[in-house]
Amino acid sequence: MTYKKRTHTCGQLRFEDIGKTVTLTGWVDVSRDLGGVLFVDVRDRFGKTQVVFGPQHNEEAYQLAKELRSEFVISVTGRVARRPEGTDNPEIPTGLIDIQSNELTILNRADTPPFPIADSVEANEDLRLKYRYLDLRRGPMLHNFAVRHRMYQITRKYFDANGFMEVETPVLMKSTPEGARDYLVPSRVHPGKFYALPQSPQQYKQILMVAGFDRYFQIVKCFRDEDLRADRQPEFTQIDVEMSFADEVDVQTMTEGVVKEFFREIKGIEVETPFLRLTYKEAMESYGSDKPDLRFGLKFACFNDYVSSSGFKVFTDNIARGGVVAGFCVPGGAACY
Repeated sequence: MTYKKRTHTCGQLRFEDIGKTVTLTGWVDVSRDLGGVLFVDVRDRFGKTQVVFGPQHNEEAYQLAKELRSEFVISVTGRVARRPEGTDNPEIPTGLIDIQSNELTILNRADTPPFPIADSVEANEDLRLKYRYLDLRRGPMLHNFAVRHRMYQITRKYFDANGFMEVETPVLMKSTPEGARDYLVPSRVHPGKFYALPQSPQQYKQILMVAGFDRYFQIVKCFRDEDLRADRQPEFTQIDVEMSFADEVDVQTMTEGVVKEFFREIKGIEVETPFLRLTYKEAMESYGSDKPDLRFGLKFACFNDYVSSSGFKVFTDNIARGGVVAGFCVPGGAACY
């Protein structure tokens, strides 16, 4: 099978490309037969482009296009044309043009997918994971990967500009005591001995700092054999940073800077810095957590003065032991009772 190499991606063509002869390769997203004319949306990770097949353009390509189904992989060649008046699609960047195809090659045929390759699907997670390669074709999944890629680039650019060196640390290492159980890997060349997968590269960070690397970072895999939590899983990725000759404010300022870059570059949002900073004592007394969600604004208030002589033993005994009776006000909550 021979076919022409693509000249453009499926999200690249614009109004100014009208008149050009181009070749696209990708997956069939949707095929519509309007009687005498076929409209096929061709998709790749860059976007979608509408391709028009008709006998007036090329009879052979038109007849072959009748066989197209969802997820067929194709190569099409044709001329970029302005869409007819009233048929523009403002939802996609290529919505002002289509391709009048005069050449079609089916690179791979596909069975009917087990679930629609669409932004929103009803399929359960087990089915999606079984056919992960299909699930990853969906827009939201592709978007997640694109954002993650963008964050990697921003991270490297930011820390490099601030004098940090990216260092890759070993994954097979000696076990060091940390907060969870280690995942162990048996050694073939040393029977009866095991490597431990790092819960974080703490040991290597310390070696690098003592060696005089001064500022280091890496985007690193960490492995912890522990139960799932909302913000943790057995294998996760973290941005690992170490600085010599730095104090607490230096670390906070550097971290705020990369977060600010994420919001600016990915969301187009300008975040004001410095962020609100709380001491551990302030956070625990006001919110009962060292990582409070300030969006709710429900700060604790100390009720000791009000309940110390209440006669309610739970309160009075706790205060007598040096404890605190605290609570918070829910605005408008009284109206619910």
